[in-house]
Amino acid sequence: MPRILGIDPGSRKTGFGIIELEDRKIRHVINGRLVVGDGDFPDRLRQIFVGLTDIIERYQPEMMAVEKVFLHKNADSALKLGQARGAAICAGVSQNLSVHEYTATQIKKAVVGNGHAKKEQVQYMMSVILSLSELPEEDAADALACALTHANFAAVDGRQNSKLPEGMRTSRRGGRYGR
Repeated sequence: MPRILGIDPGSRKTGFGIIELEDRKIRHVINGRLVVGDGDFPDRLRQIFVGLTDIIERYQPEMMAVEKVFLHKNADSALKLGQARGAAICAGVSQNLSVHEYTATQIKKAVVGNGHAKKEQVQYMMSVILSLSELPEEDAADALACALTHANFAAVDGRQNSKLPEGMRTSRRGGRYGR
């Protein structure tokens, strides 16, 4: 029963979601977001690292999937987003998780069928696929979608084949960031 932690990084709000693959079914474990506010930027990075480390220790996922940074028009925003993403990746790597990367387009295409889907469509699909009683917040929905994308793509990687349900196997490749 592998657990996958999905991350939607942000310098003020970082979404997270954990799914578990059980037999041929996907089970929702938890989702939410870390809200670190507007304080000192290095402290916000610390809060992301500590918060995600706590979630990893508490829920024991085996893998992490992180949304890749996209280019912003504002260079300062892109740098901050990249640093928040780095704090998230460091939390995963420090807990010995394999970390995998996917673009927003890959994630939307995997869960909605359209690489340019709107956030509301991702929220809706996550509530349907995971049988959630209500729509998850945008950041959490994106994180759950990232985890689900990894479940879809990971089956191609020979090291993951034995852990994924038959219905989750596809012929597409996703990104991978060491272990």
